[in-house]
Amino acid sequence: MVTTLEQIFRDEWGRVVAILIGLLGDFDLAEEAAQEAFAIAAERWPRQGIPTNPRAWLMTTARNRATDRIRRDQVGAAKLGLLAATDRVEAPMNATTFPDERLELIFTCCHPALAVEAQVALTLRTLGGLTTGQIARAFLVPEPTMAQRLTRAKRKIRAAGIPFRVPPAHLLRERLDVVLAVVYLIFNEGYGGRDELGAEALWLGRALAELLPDAAEVHGLLAMMLLHDSRRDARFRGGELVLLADQDRSRWNTTQITAGRAELDRALALSGRGPYVLQAAIASLHAETPCDWPQIAALYGALARLTGSPVVELNRAIAIAETDGAAAGLRIVDNLGLDDFRYAHATRADLLRRLGRADEACDAYRRAWLLTDVGAERRFLERRLSELGADATS
Repeated sequence: MVTTLEQIFRDEWGRVVAILIGLLGDFDLAEEAAQEAFAIAAERWPRQGIPTNPRAWLMTTARNRATDRIRRDQVGAAKLGLLAATDRVEAPMNATTFPDERLELIFTCCHPALAVEAQVALTLRTLGGLTTGQIARAFLVPEPTMAQRLTRAKRKIRAAGIPFRVPPAHLLRERLDVVLAVVYLIFNEGYGGRDELGAEALWLGRALAELLPDAAEVHGLLAMMLLHDSRRDARFRGGELVLLADQDRSRWNTTQITAGRAELDRALALSGRGPYVLQAAIASLHAETPCDWPQIAALYGALARLTGSPVVELNRAIAIAETDGAAAGLRIVDNLGLDDFRYAHATRADLLRRLGRADEACDAYRRAWLLTDVGAERRFLERRLSELGADATS
C-alpha cells in the first residue's frame, strides 16, 4: 500500500497542483491544498481502500480544502467567488473532468523573467513534488536559502503578472528552449552523483514527451538523458570515477538504452536536427562497441556549427584524438580559450599524457584539480597525477 500511495503521489501531484494554480492563481494556496489532500489520502486510503479514481478524489478534496481556507480568510472573499463560479470542478468527478495543465505550469515555472536557480527550484517543487528540504539538500544549500528562493520566485510571478498559460505560437520555440534547458540542468546536477535529481529530470522529460508528443527536441532531450543515465551504475566503482572506455558494460542498463534509442527514432521521424537530437545521436553511438569515432566527431562538428559552443568543440577534440591521434586533438584544445573550465584542462592533460609530455600533463592535471570541488573527480585527477609520479600540491 505504501508503494502504491507513493506512486500515486508521484503521478498525480503535478497534475493536481497545476489545476489548482490555474483555478486559484496562487502557488502557495494550491500547494497547501494539495498537501492537505495527499495527507488525508495517506491517512484514509490504507483503511478505506484506494478510490476508483484517485485523481478525482484528490482534486475534490484539495478543492474543498482550498475553499475552506478561503472562507476562513476574509481577504479571500473575491477569490471564493471566482472558485465557486468555476463549473469544471463542480461537475461530476471522473477521469475526463480535468484538463492536464502541467504544461502551463512548466512554462510558468520556467519563465525567462525568473532567475535560472528559481526556475529549477520552482519546477522541482511544483511539478516534481519535492519538498523544500529535499531541493536544498540536492543543491547543497541551506533549507532557509532555498525557501527564500522559492518565495521570491512566487512573488515575482505575482508582481510581474506572469500568465499561467502555454506561450503563443511565435514565442513557443524560444520558451520551450528555456524549459528544456532547465530540465537538462537538473539532469546534469544529478549525473554528477546526485541520483535523486537524475530521476527527477527523467520524470520531467517523460512528462514533457507526453505533453508535447510532436516536439522533436523534447524527445531528443529525453533520449539523451536515458542513454547517459543507462551508464550510471558503471560510472563509479568503490566511490571512484570510471571513464567511459574503462566502464564495465555489463552494468549498463540495456532497457534504458533501448528506450533512449526509441525516443531518438521518434525525434528523427519528426525531422529533428536540433542540439538535443544531435547529442542523443552521439550518446547512442557511445553505447555501441566499438565506438564509431569518425561519426561521433562529425556529429560534434554539426553540433558546434549549430551552437557555437567551445565546450562542444572540446568534445569534438576528444573524438578527433581517437581518430587522428592525440596531437590533432590537442591542437583544437589549445585554441579554445577555456581557461576556467576544469574539463578543458583535464582533457588537455590526458592528451599530453598520451603524447609522453609528462611534465606538461602534470601542470594541466593540477590546474584541473584546482578548479574541481567534486570528490570523485578530484580523486580521479589525484590518481592520474600519482601515476605520473606527482601530486596535486607540488
